[in-house]
Amino acid sequence: MTGASSGIGAATARLLGARGMRVVVNYLRSGTAAEEVVADI
Repeated sequence: MTGASSGIGAATARLLGARGMRVVVNYLRSGTAAEEVVADI
């Protein structure tokens, strides 16, 4: 998911992950924020 490190993209990635879907987290600026989303999933 492009832009999944913050905002709507992060919320969508978390929701899809919570529903059992496989999610690829992509980011432009914040690798740390992207890693936090992955850890949450």
